[in-house]
Amino acid sequence: MSEDPVTIDELAEKADKYLHEASLTPEEYEALKQSVSELTPIFSSENSYFVLGSYGKPEIRRLQLVKDRLNRQPGAYAFLMVDIRSEWTNTYLKFRLLADHTDIIVGVAEHAQGGFLVEQGYFTALEEYFAKTHVFKREYDTLDLEHVDTGVTSKNPYSGMQTAIFEMLDDAGRLCQWTSEDDLVECVDTL
Repeated sequence: MSEDPVTIDELAEKADKYLHEASLTPEEYEALKQSVSELTPIFSSENSYFVLGSYGKPEIRRLQLVKDRLNRQPGAYAFLMVDIRSEWTNTYLKFRLLADHTDIIVGVAEHAQGGFLVEQGYFTALEEYFAKTHVFKREYDTLDLEHVDTGVTSKNPYSGMQTAIFEMLDDAGRLCQWTSEDDLVECVDTL
């Protein structure tokens, strides 16, 4: 990422900004202090990738697949939000601070049931996030939904809000559609 590592004071300043009228509790400040060393790979790698998606049992396996494929690239550091200290109780703040300091945000979308729905809203609301976001969207048109492991039961697995975000990313050339895990690997390889 070619920027200097972040300091605890810089993180605390951003945290206060993101929390608006609230401030960090002593426990949150301690967790933030501890996380600074965990953020080092984000700054020391040539490209850092923040991989987002659903943590359901079949879906997390595919998130790990994406993370592992990205980490095969020279100079890459890919991670999931859970890879960074779980002591952070404020996941909104954790997401914002990680997204701020990551080169590329990669979303793996499989449905509208949980996952990273709130984060998808930030992709469009904040230009700095939208500009570095790529989404791998699962397509179900050619699949027999009875054999899909995500529990999607309709031909329309995504919400209207998600569909609009996907269209915006597609227009920007940052949406890759996949059906099988082989297709998902191809999405990663083209990133």
